[in-house]
Amino acid sequence: MTMKVQKVSSRSQNSTKRHGKNKWRKKIHRLDSSLLNTVPGTAKLEQHLTKREKPALKRLKRLHAKPIPENSCAEERKEKASSVTFAHVHTNGGTELDDGSSSVDSQEWSKYANSVLKNGKECSTSPKTDEVEKDDLHIHAHFDHTHTRAVLVMKQGQVLCFRGKCLLTCLYGHVEVLGFTIEEGQQPYPLFSPPSHCPLTITALGNNHPSGKNKKEGLLEAKAIVRKYFSSEPSKKLMSEMDSDSCVMLLEPLDTPLTRFLTSFSSLSEIFGLNSKELKSRAAVYNPVLSAVGVTALRGPCAQGLVMSRSYRQAISSLLGAWAGEFDRCPIILVCGGKSAGKSTFNRHLINSLLNHTANVEYLECDLGQTEFTPPGCLSLNTVTEPLLGPPFTHLREPEHMVFYGQADCQADIDRYLESLKSLWRHVSGESPVIINTMGWIRGHGFQILIDLIRLFSVTHVVQLSFGSAPQCQLLTPDFLKTVHGWQTHPPTPHTLTEEPASHHSIQSHVFLGIQSEFEGAGICGVMQHQRSNELRDLALLSYLSKLQSPEPGPIRPLHCFTPFQVPHSAVAIGVTHCEIAPNNILYALNASIVGLCCLSEKVMGRGGPVVLSQTPICQCVGLGVLRGVDMARGLYFLVTPVSPSVLRHVNCLLLGEITLPKLLLTNQHGVEGDLPYVTTDYSFEVHGAGKLHIYKGLIRPGFIKSNN
Repeated sequence: MTMKVQKVSSRSQNSTKRHGKNKWRKKIHRLDSSLLNTVPGTAKLEQHLTKREKPALKRLKRLHAKPIPENSCAEERKEKASSVTFAHVHTNGGTELDDGSSSVDSQEWSKYANSVLKNGKECSTSPKTDEVEKDDLHIHAHFDHTHTRAVLVMKQGQVLCFRGKCLLTCLYGHVEVLGFTIEEGQQPYPLFSPPSHCPLTITALGNNHPSGKNKKEGLLEAKAIVRKYFSSEPSKKLMSEMDSDSCVMLLEPLDTPLTRFLTSFSSLSEIFGLNSKELKSRAAVYNPVLSAVGVTALRGPCAQGLVMSRSYRQAISSLLGAWAGEFDRCPIILVCGGKSAGKSTFNRHLINSLLNHTANVEYLECDLGQTEFTPPGCLSLNTVTEPLLGPPFTHLREPEHMVFYGQADCQADIDRYLESLKSLWRHVSGESPVIINTMGWIRGHGFQILIDLIRLFSVTHVVQLSFGSAPQCQLLTPDFLKTVHGWQTHPPTPHTLTEEPASHHSIQSHVFLGIQSEFEGAGICGVMQHQRSNELRDLALLSYLSKLQSPEPGPIRPLHCFTPFQVPHSAVAIGVTHCEIAPNNILYALNASIVGLCCLSEKVMGRGGPVVLSQTPICQCVGLGVLRGVDMARGLYFLVTPVSPSVLRHVNCLLLGEITLPKLLLTNQHGVEGDLPYVTTDYSFEVHGAGKLHIYKGLIRPGFIKSNN
């Protein structure tokens, strides 16, 4: 029996059109300017990329930001835009000061920056004109008051490290953000640089002039493009700093249901601001133009952005070469390492670098706690077609295939974990590069799981990240895998190796790439706000539930204001994934909890009451929902979920896991008078399983506190 939907909330669905980015040219511009300058053998790599058959991709020409018509009203033309100059930030994080620049007190700038646009919301004060920052960054920005957007001009090789969020459109030349090259003619890309992760950097790569066009013609073209996006004549200072190799970008405020929902909570109001270290070191370069579009430039040691060691660069270059044609089949890349070793950042950088040369990348999520595209507790297979220019909670999406495991780790049931991954692996196409993300559990049974994944999925490349002076576990080289046992798999016997050469090739087919992480804090779990693992899981859940909000600007609706779906008890089966609960208590456990919306292959035949599963199934999951109430008299579940009704009709199973609602949703319910729903102080803690809300204060265990002696 399928789910019957009796009442559906009227929520508009915005479907995102997939676009193809034809990043191929008759001549490859470059893989990564920084990689090619430091890694030998790159000329051969470019030849492989050039010879490889190029996919037929349709390049998107539409721009969200439209040029200003020439017949703009006279009042708009009288309005002056501001031009601000900043200190040049080197790749290593240093700054180059200009003694001749005008001196302005930093406190005045800080006070003034707080009066202008914050997080994409305009205030009454507009950026001033002809103001020059004390630290001259030589990066010129020009603000258009009429349309609340800025044009940023950067010379080739310049780097802008920043916090905040914005929508970036490349108007002239091409720039690089986290390994992805953005060129003129492409769609706008959202950039998110919150304090929970390392800051993003925008690197100007210059401009490749087509044959027959000289530098003078290129300069005239760049200036003409800049004039199109302003209602008044741009400042002479901005135009004089441009040359034929300059990169011109359009920056616009970024206001989405996700950003509005997160910043509506007082504890997350500065989620796109600065972290405590940046505030303490006064790393922010406050200026009116960038602040008006939601961006804060950084300087000094905090402006390093992504720190890439030499082994890091070599690994990226080697993996790009594998896709270029050095292997007979598509590379299957497994990335592993201890906690806080930099696996997720490396994966995003690798995906973005590959998307410069291919239409899509397949991504198998094996980390239950820190997922990239889904809420925590889910295993998934995703086809990535867009660059990842922010942390995971900024780019959640619906995966092609997903299994609800229900916990943040797999120690309770390793066999179900591996069988779930096997069921997902059957859907891998084999026509695109595959990246396998793994957990930070690399000791004991966790290490055995890594060995199983390498063998079960015929991995071609193993990328192992480590930090410190000694590796955190044994290196997963091909020779080591010949002798070690996994959780389910075993090493090949000598008889197998000598008798069947084909199987011998498949056994030791992977290439080992070791990376030494050298960024500050490598191997140390986040201790600052929004960096702890439990906070990141809550951010992922809040991001998922933000899909319930209206796409149009307006007041934030709390969870209890949405009209729930009414689901008959007999239409779905219910189960618990992480523990055993008596059937007469399972409905109490389900109430006000997150459940996985799953699709069983067999029909659910109920007889009026709840249908309880005796075992946890491994089946397709289409999303998560909040079971906000149970009506025993009418035999109904009340479910709130962002999953569309057309997909929800196929759901016939609700699974309860250990993933809980973020406490913010319960303790910060706007518009409620009196007692908060699902929150009480009058409760008996003598009831089995009862307990108060746990607040994590980030306390360090005594054994980890360093002695001052």
